[in-house]
Amino acid sequence: MNKIIIDVGTYEDRVAVLEEDELTEIFHEKKDKNKIQGNVYKGRVVNVLPGMQAAFVDIGLKKNAFLYIKDATSKIQYRNGVDYKNLSIKEVLKQGQELIVQVIKEPYGSKGARVTTHITLPGRYLVLMPYNTYIGVSRKINSENERERLKELASKVQPEDMGLILRTASKDKSYEDLKSDIDYLLDIFHMIMKEKNTGTCPRIIYKDLDLPKRTIRDIFTKKIDQVFINDRDKYEESIKMIEFMSPKLKNRIYYIDSKDDLFNELEINSQIESALERKVWLESGGYLVIDETEALTSIDVNTGKFVGSIDLKDTVFKTNMEAAKEIAKQLKLRNIGGIIIIDFIDMFNSTDEQELLDSFKSELKKDRTKTTVIGMTGLGLVEMTRKKSRNKLSTQILESCPCCNGTGKIKSNGFLIAKIEKEINRIKNNTSANAILFELSTYKYKEIIKNYSQKIKSIQEENNIKIFFQENNDLKIDELKNKKIGKLENFIDKYLEI
Repeated sequence: MNKIIIDVGTYEDRVAVLEEDELTEIFHEKKDKNKIQGNVYKGRVVNVLPGMQAAFVDIGLKKNAFLYIKDATSKIQYRNGVDYKNLSIKEVLKQGQELIVQVIKEPYGSKGARVTTHITLPGRYLVLMPYNTYIGVSRKINSENERERLKELASKVQPEDMGLILRTASKDKSYEDLKSDIDYLLDIFHMIMKEKNTGTCPRIIYKDLDLPKRTIRDIFTKKIDQVFINDRDKYEESIKMIEFMSPKLKNRIYYIDSKDDLFNELEINSQIESALERKVWLESGGYLVIDETEALTSIDVNTGKFVGSIDLKDTVFKTNMEAAKEIAKQLKLRNIGGIIIIDFIDMFNSTDEQELLDSFKSELKKDRTKTTVIGMTGLGLVEMTRKKSRNKLSTQILESCPCCNGTGKIKSNGFLIAKIEKEINRIKNNTSANAILFELSTYKYKEIIKNYSQKIKSIQEENNIKIFFQENNDLKIDELKNKKIGKLENFIDKYLEI
């Protein structure tokens, strides 16, 4: 049974998508920092960068948005007699110029939002493209007869000089369904055009739906058996929305009157915790190691505890096939985008490699986000890309450690002992002190006392200086600080001696 859990909170809204009670997608949206992808703004060009064929646009956010030249021209302009194909960014955009843009990528890290002048408006069944004229059909609709039927219907509802994309949800829908959807989208576009030449700049002129409503519009299809919502207002809004779009699905939406953590009750939180782990165990005993960096994500496949039952070739093949399925799931669950490098276990022949790639591509087709498998390199690494649409799960939930600055590493105990020894040598050679006090975090304090007492005693004897330790939880976990230097009588009975 497939379910959608919509957890509405005071601070943030959360949505979980479950297939057979297994978490496959998770969405977070903070109330004070809503998603801006899909929003339309009236912006102003603040800087043109000829060397990058791009420009910065002020749309009223903390960081200026980034606009590439390919996102600043459109086919409608070609038909009006202007060919932008060979023009530079300086010939297309001028500093101070006002223009209507739509956010296509959320701000990420130090980067601002990416925007385009090619406005697209998604509905339940269609996506309206005012600056294109072609008709496209979702690649997830496989039947050629159905694709042709939908194209024919779309041509009948297609507005003049505009294009359409038929979404997966449009499958088996009637002319009336598509016409109703396109009328709704045209109303939004006409409102945007009305605001184009009025009002202040920069400012937002169209805001996409909030997370619960986007979920009903984009994810809730006949493949979903149940939708649970813990907020009465959002429940009623969802009922009204689905009555307009797909009345037959109305009875699948349920309101849950619960003040407890809905995700905790349904054991979703534990699955989210697992999705943040670096190591992912496979059912066979093998495991994945997923490392996310700013440039790319690397995934390493290992046999782990799995030793197989036939021979090495069979063990490797089974581990890789299981890993391919799990990797497709993890990319979707963690919303990992950009360049992805996968190091499958080396196989023994090209036939097995091709079967693995075919199986992996098949699993990736279940992902609503566009993926492209480039192939296998000479080193046996699989290269692929996954479209970046929103922030990764890790960036939504985690933040950089103030101690390790996001590296995931801290100074070793051996490093700190060496530092203590160097400090003792410095004190011996430059002062008359015969005692020193070191401060450590509670974690490192216990580690040093438990495992390095003999080493500390040796350092004391070699330098004829007494060493004392004190806990200080205001220090970083791997920080070492010498607080006082003085005579031995100042330390006795006050601090711990090794």
